[in-house]
Amino acid sequence: MTTWPDAHGGSLDRLLASKEIAVTCGPGGVGKTTVAAAAAAMAACHHGGRVLVLTVDPAKRLADALGLQGIGNTEHRIPDELFREAGVTPRGELWAAMLDTQASWDALIERHAPDRRTREQILANPLYRNLAGRFVQSHDYIAVERLFEIHATGAYDLIVVDTPPSRHALDFLDAPKRMAEFFSSRLLRWLIVPYRSRLVNFASRPFYQVADRVLGTQFLADIAEFFILFQTMHAGFVERADGVVRLLSDRRTTFLVVSTLESSPLGEAELFASELVKRHLHLGAVVLNRTLPDYLRDPQAGAVARALGERAEEIAGRLPTDPALTVPLLREVAESFINFGLVARREAEQRDELAPTPDVLASAPAFENDVSNLAGLLSLGETIWG
Repeated sequence: MTTWPDAHGGSLDRLLASKEIAVTCGPGGVGKTTVAAAAAAMAACHHGGRVLVLTVDPAKRLADALGLQGIGNTEHRIPDELFREAGVTPRGELWAAMLDTQASWDALIERHAPDRRTREQILANPLYRNLAGRFVQSHDYIAVERLFEIHATGAYDLIVVDTPPSRHALDFLDAPKRMAEFFSSRLLRWLIVPYRSRLVNFASRPFYQVADRVLGTQFLADIAEFFILFQTMHAGFVERADGVVRLLSDRRTTFLVVSTLESSPLGEAELFASELVKRHLHLGAVVLNRTLPDYLRDPQAGAVARALGERAEEIAGRLPTDPALTVPLLREVAESFINFGLVARREAEQRDELAPTPDVLASAPAFENDVSNLAGLLSLGETIWG
């Protein structure tokens, strides 16, 4: 089990007030997107300024959590009317965006191609539309590139990033380094050298003869042209990759790990938290989602439940209902409460085993219905904020 850094007894409120980027990560299916959106909404309400929640997870859960029809690559302001409908007047603004891989690559090339001719050649390359969305973890790289670009504009006081499930979140963290390594790789040199020179050495000629027969000369030529053009931006890729690494490890950036207390996701979350510590990234908070309420652990409530089960016949006799139906129901209610109390105590023990925590250890209860609007997000946010 992870040994957490010493706790500072802080709150999510205080943590996010001092940060510019909060990267939310964790296993799949634990409500990570909802927690990210709730934290961003609370920051917009309480801290003021401009807050952006950016999801780089291809799944479209963010729009659902905000009660919107859809969210695109361009930042979209959440209307004030939605806050008013939730009974809140925010001090600031809440914005949302969902990464569009292809659109972001197009924008990257528009910004950073060395000249107009190179830019047009890349965008016109027959393989670009397919390769830009698939090669070398392009989604992960363009996600951190987009974060870096948005942060550099200074347009937002806080950016809350919703990443894919934790195993893929590591790809998100490693993408800048891997992209830079790819542009210097031996494989890439093998692809493009024959098209930079008509002389192909004896050792490599059989490879290209086979590749020409299988893929076709034009296909290889298109690949080579594509990467030759991309290499003109190599220095820019490496420079920005270094900038992203510095940004993620900067004191202005923190990481929020979200999990439930079920054994599998909790173990995965702990491994990811350990990886963050190993990389010297700031583990700001652990948010335990869908926990059982504290009253289930109340000894007096448990005593009442046991008394209800033991005196079910006596209680049923005082009710204007058929005892044959009422007695089994009362006993089932009592047994369910006792069982839930047992699970709640086990959850509390698991939570205690996580201590001491990072700056913040927060818990959110299990809601009866899925969060599907801003009011629901704010209700969730209230449980983890203080």
